[in-house]
Amino acid sequence: MRTLFSENILSPSPALVPRPNPFELLLPSSAPAATSPSASVQSSPRQHEWLTQYSQSQQRVESEEAAQSSYVSNGPRPQYARRKGNPRLFFMGLRKSGKSSVQKVVFQKMSPADTLFLEPTTRIETDSLQSFVTIETAEMPTQLSATLPTWDHHAIFSNVGAVIWVLDIQDEYLSSIASLIETAVLLVTHHPRITFEVFIHKTDGLSEEYKHDTFREVRQRVQDELSDLGHGDRSVSYYQTSIFDHSIFEAMSKVVQKLLPQLPAMETLLNKLCSTCRIQKAYLFDTGSKIYVATDASPTFLKDYEVCSDYVDVVADIKQIYGWQGHGRARAGGEEASAVGESMVTYDQSGDTYVYLREIDDHLSLLCVMGKGSSVDKRMLIDYNVGILQQALLQVFKV
Repeated sequence: MRTLFSENILSPSPALVPRPNPFELLLPSSAPAATSPSASVQSSPRQHEWLTQYSQSQQRVESEEAAQSSYVSNGPRPQYARRKGNPRLFFMGLRKSGKSSVQKVVFQKMSPADTLFLEPTTRIETDSLQSFVTIETAEMPTQLSATLPTWDHHAIFSNVGAVIWVLDIQDEYLSSIASLIETAVLLVTHHPRITFEVFIHKTDGLSEEYKHDTFREVRQRVQDELSDLGHGDRSVSYYQTSIFDHSIFEAMSKVVQKLLPQLPAMETLLNKLCSTCRIQKAYLFDTGSKIYVATDASPTFLKDYEVCSDYVDVVADIKQIYGWQGHGRARAGGEEASAVGESMVTYDQSGDTYVYLREIDDHLSLLCVMGKGSSVDKRMLIDYNVGILQQALLQVFKV
């Protein structure tokens, strides 16, 4: 009985046919001698080694170039724009959307009521905030458009870290969305490393239902338009902001954090401090602008952030009134060290929740929200670890 797996059904193995060696190098002087097997065996080893190394190096170069080109064309874009130098913010939007008022309130501490008397912007205006790092800002006037073919957008966006589009939610925002889409396509085509942020502005005075519905509609429209144009993977961040509450400071904090190369180191230090001293939440605030440049990995509650932000503002005002400066105290070696500015208050009715403030330098302040068991009985442990954190942060920004 013959089966499919019978040994007779298999065909005989083919005979081996000698083939020429593809790595053999035939020189003109040695071409006649290469026909004999003995000559090819004698002359091939060195030639084979050289050709093998050459082919491997060529394949390595080609693979690296192919990987680099595929990453640039199809690879994921980084979420954080790691740039050397100072953070640079570029504000754009339609007329009377609130671009100038956002800059004045956040970076120049202007009262929100006084922004009603600001003049319209007619040219590109630049400003800078001297802090732990210099934060540079610029504003594009409404009559200028960066999407025009005759406009040199490379001169504008070459050193920009983040573009902030301010959209007035209380006005007709369809035309603003159209301009927003054009700008986003320009950036993703020519400047993909620039982060694109959208401030859905002037949310004060609106009902919660209308505010959330409009926020969802704007975000969905922008994402659909970008997907139709082939840029659905473009990362765009959206924030509900108003200059009359803390939302504008929280949104600006998250934008600036994306442009700081020291952010991972600061977050790691704050996480270690919270786990060691049982701190509920830790913020690293810029004292002048009330922007927090880093926080730990625990969830952020709006109530805690508002209390810490107001506390920073109060401490800054007290320093300006009473001239709170670091007074020198003598060390054992004869050197002088500046006194540490710190404070602690409670804002809970039960008296178990405390806010601890410690100055890192003239521009940075550490604020910690602490619960029961982390305020008085562990004060020496907290002071010691915060002192180590202060030295580490100074080293981070020194580098």
